[in-house]
Amino acid sequence: MPLPKIATPTYELELPSTGQNISYRPFLVKEEKVLVIALESEDNKQITTAIKAVLKNCILTKGIKVELLPTFDIEFLFLNIRGKSVGEELEVNIICPDDGETEVPVTINLDDIEIKKDEKHTNKIKLDNTIMMEMKYPSLDQFIKNNFDFNDKNAMDQSFDLIATSIDKIYTEDEVWATADCTKKEVKEFLESMNSSQFKAIESFFETMPKLSHTIKVTNPKTKVEGEVVLEGLASFFA
Repeated sequence: MPLPKIATPTYELELPSTGQNISYRPFLVKEEKVLVIALESEDNKQITTAIKAVLKNCILTKGIKVELLPTFDIEFLFLNIRGKSVGEELEVNIICPDDGETEVPVTINLDDIEIKKDEKHTNKIKLDNTIMMEMKYPSLDQFIKNNFDFNDKNAMDQSFDLIATSIDKIYTEDEVWATADCTKKEVKEFLESMNSSQFKAIESFFETMPKLSHTIKVTNPKTKVEGEVVLEGLASFFA
């Protein structure tokens, strides 16, 4: 006689980037093993790849391409799936800001972690009186490639690559250039021709991009000083 099938509950959430409702399920024991092995490796690329594989399995809504989702959607999805799978509370060690060394264990309720959105954030950048740019959010694959494939590239090259792959189009009143139709060399030369203030406007797009954020108040047991620590990005909550 075959063993009984265990019913898996399903849940819904709203994607921060589009507002689309999607269905998902908790991860299973076999998927948790993949995550644990990746986390124990302390290899960021392996961890991110494991997260992507688990998300593909747990997202039930058809047509969702994990590889194309913005990084903050990925983080929000994983946090919610993790909460429904192993518990809504997360234990993290926080370093007290007053001395920069004392660690304090803190329990965070995953429901309290939100996607922080900056009111000044925009994907449209005005370079001068005639030229505009429209940005797109880095996908998970771009995030992995530009942050964890170090090889012989320096930080500046990685930054340029990330920016180049995040430009959707460049346009004036009369013409539009889709970067998908341009070579990497052409886009890089376009970036290198900018002045500092123009390049800073592009950097602002990334700095103000939506991200997981949670502020924690901690009291240093040694100095009795209370301070605030802001955790941002998925890695901060699983460090």
